[in-house]
Amino acid sequence: MPVISSLFGELQQLAPLHGYWVVGLIVGLESLGLPLPGETILVLAAIYAATDPNLNIWLVIAVAAFGAIIGDNIGYWLGSRYGYALLLRYGERIGMLEPRIKLGQYLFLRHGAKVVFLGRFVALLRILAAFLAGLNRMPWRAFLMANATGGLIWATAFGVGGFIFGKALLQLHHALAPIVLALALAGFFGCGYLIRRYEDRLTEAAERALPGPLVAALHVKRP
Repeated sequence: MPVISSLFGELQQLAPLHGYWVVGLIVGLESLGLPLPGETILVLAAIYAATDPNLNIWLVIAVAAFGAIIGDNIGYWLGSRYGYALLLRYGERIGMLEPRIKLGQYLFLRHGAKVVFLGRFVALLRILAAFLAGLNRMPWRAFLMANATGGLIWATAFGVGGFIFGKALLQLHHALAPIVLALALAGFFGCGYLIRRYEDRLTEAAERALPGPLVAALHVKRP
């Protein structure tokens, strides 16, 4: 397949030059609130770093953590500055529908800073947590501590994990690599399905705890 080979060759040339800022930018924009595959990009870059010495895994991890922390802090500022009005105007355009926003608010009201930290590891909360922290006037220092700790651990865990997986693929027999990759993808999508099921149950719990219009839910204060 000459076309595929040509594209792969171009990727090999571009990755060392642009891979770092692409990882940082996409992770940062996702943290800001846009539904982008930041975690997937980080893992793919880490796997690629295992196959190409021109892409340094520690720099990949560093730019991912930096993008996560900066993006979240911008999201926090937007939440504290514009609050509900911004969600009302633009939320639907980026997939932030009312049930998901209410779910994020429900979890934030129950768990506070823990949502900022653990939210880095869950796609829905990764997009919403910083904005909701700002909207709910969470003290910035407490937010920054939870956010920076979560960002560093998240970037390191997924970066090192992807790198180790990439090295393992290189050690496998050529015929076995596609099988292992297929199993890994199946596990990934299986976990995504289970998370979605759990999200649905939490969404129902959020609606019971915060009935009525979204604007009312966003003005509930933590006990």
